[in-house]
Amino acid sequence: MPTAVTATRPATSDRAREHFASEFEFETDCWDVHEALSQGADFVLLDVRSPALYAKGHVPGAINLPHRKIIGSKMQQWSEDTIFVTYCAGPHCNGAARGALRLAHLDRPVKIMSGGLVGWVDEGFEVVAGE
Repeated sequence: MPTAVTATRPATSDRAREHFASEFEFETDCWDVHEALSQGADFVLLDVRSPALYAKGHVPGAINLPHRKIIGSKMQQWSEDTIFVTYCAGPHCNGAARGALRLAHLDRPVKIMSGGLVGWVDEGFEVVAGE
């Protein structure tokens, strides 16, 4: 008798390749963001949490723009082809997805930093406090 894990068969290799490869169009991870920031990032990192949480601690170089405030007029300061990476508190938070969706509605290229601030800290990377 199959377990809950094997009751539904895994996808074929072709489908699995397509699925897992497509995830990289939507997500990046903390390690890659950290490395890119240290080399001069070619994207804008948005902390989509509240200003109070941002002030308590955020990724160095991140700009605080709460997801509810991502609107066309605020985004005009960046060129149309600017790539954005959003993050929130962590896997238990959907703020990064909310921010990414708002950016997508504005036709802006966007990815999510998986793991959020929790993942960043888990990797041992620096967090800065203040505005």
